[in-house]
Amino acid sequence: MIPPAFEYARPESVEEAVRLLGEAGDEAKVLAGGQSLLALLRLRLAFPELVVDVGRIPGLRGVREEGETLVIGALTTHHEVIHDPLVRRHAGLLAEATATVADPAVRHRGTLGGSLAHADPAGDLPAIVLALDGELVAVGPGGRRTVPAREFFVDYLQSSLAPDELLVEVRLPKADGWGFHYEKFHRVAQSWAIVGVAALVRRENGHIAEARVGLTNMGATPLRAAAAEAALAGADGPQVVARAARSAAEGAQPGRDASASPDYRAHLAEVLTERAVLTAAGMG
Repeated sequence: MIPPAFEYARPESVEEAVRLLGEAGDEAKVLAGGQSLLALLRLRLAFPELVVDVGRIPGLRGVREEGETLVIGALTTHHEVIHDPLVRRHAGLLAEATATVADPAVRHRGTLGGSLAHADPAGDLPAIVLALDGELVAVGPGGRRTVPAREFFVDYLQSSLAPDELLVEVRLPKADGWGFHYEKFHRVAQSWAIVGVAALVRRENGHIAEARVGLTNMGATPLRAAAAEAALAGADGPQVVARAARSAAEGAQPGRDASASPDYRAHLAEVLTERAVLTAAGMG
């Protein structure tokens, strides 16, 4: 389909982008890699008066270390995330999950920041950043602010970004020494996950000392499976993990669509949590 008409701007700095967004308010959309926005425009599910293309703003791409924190520029592409040695060493879960996003063409154009700002609960990466206890840094007229991932995703396709704010970087605590795995169930290789589970596990003396479990497509936002995380503490074998995984869907409100019912999604969350945790813990 042909998208609706809109004005186009390509700022050369973060400050210029923020100014343009502030002037247009709710009538503006940010274009980064375009893999989410262009689809909405073609289907006429978005009607911006102004599209602000931030794809060539310098300084918003790449990965660096700041002590025990990994800092990833918002314009870093999925392909770059997958192959970056710092990401693979200190945030392997992100590299592994990003490799499952869509197809190579999308991964070469799509960006980490764009995926997170889109705030689609069926997207793979929001749940990953949530499980990694990440933070997101935005710039607006008042300067920079840092938002914990648990506060960034507020509703379906809605983040806590103000209309005049631009996401500029993602900050992840290094997860050295943690086992990890991302398990998702989807109908075909390039489709959205019907349900996905991100697991991070830290082991001590043969048992699970701490576990984090992020859920994809189990509600209006990405979720942490808090009940399962609590039940996994101290788990020392597959049977205990299986029992803990039965609580993975507690507190979730999975939706209904052509792919799955809420009950089926809850069942998938339990099964995939068991698989992901066992793999992350080296018990599989």
